Amino acid sequence: MNPFIFQIYRILVPKPLRTRILKKSLRKKIINYYYSLPENMVNNEQREVLEYLENNCVTIFPYQFRKKYTPENVEVKYDSSLGMFYVLQDGKKLYFKKSRKVKQIKQAFADLSGDQDPRSPHRYLSEDFNLGPDDVIADIGSAEGMFSLSLIEKVKKIYLIECDTGWIKALNATFAPWKNKVEIIDKYASDIDDDQHITLDSLFRIKDDITFLKIDVDGDEQKVLNGASALLSEKRKLKIALCTYHKANDERDFTRLLENSGFSVTPSGGYMIHYYDKKLDCPWLRRGLIRAKR
Repeated sequence: MNPFIFQIYRILVPKPLRTRILKKSLRKKIINYYYSLPENMVNNEQREVLEYLENNCVTIFPYQFRKKYTPENVEVKYDSSLGMFYVLQDGKKLYFKKSRKVKQIKQAFADLSGDQDPRSPHRYLSEDFNLGPDDVIADIGSAEGMFSLSLIEKVKKIYLIECDTGWIKALNATFAPWKNKVEIIDKYASDIDDDQHITLDSLFRIKDDITFLKIDVDGDEQKVLNGASALLSEKRKLKIALCTYHKANDERDFTRLLENSGFSVTPSGGYMIHYYDKKLDCPWLRRGLIRAKR
């Protein structure tokens, strides 16, 4: 589309309608593309996505299981002493930013819960890629801390790497009962070291007990890896759950990098359709993450 015409389109057409148009067009492109391929070039996981799209619109997670995670089933409570809303996660209080409204929290918690369903392409752990009492987590891009909260009573220690001040306050409230085993590092993991950023190489120099990395930083995963050259060249035992759906070549590039660094690497099962990426293009389906072990 001509850039000038596109700008007029964005002004005249409301965003919800633009999203519906985008998803309808994307659905057609995906179906036509995969059905145009020889049968032996389409794997069973891709066929499962096609079967879903035959009767449903495009979603980030094109699977029926996601439909059970609805905001209507989420109960949001208010802590008047802290002035923050929270949701009970397995009996533990998960706090949210003060800026979040109840409706937003309901939707967020439903989405986050679906992300870690055992059938989700975005699930960080699996039956054969799990953690135990001797593990120390570095939760890179922890946000609300839902993943770490699910493991707080199972692991030895957790470092939460998060620089958003709104989340810092919420994280302090959520993990207050476990102050002895949780440390918040209020910096962004990146490829530089300064007042607001920290590289993984620097992190491991000051916290050398880490055994597991969860890296989910909204498309800045390459920057995080760029700041880990020394760590990757070492031979220490380490597990990494690394998101790959944000950019088209991340799965290929990250897999190659980690395998060359001595890791065994496997992708999560299934696919995501990351239609928020304006550069999303053929073949459209992306692996949610890779799990690496050395």
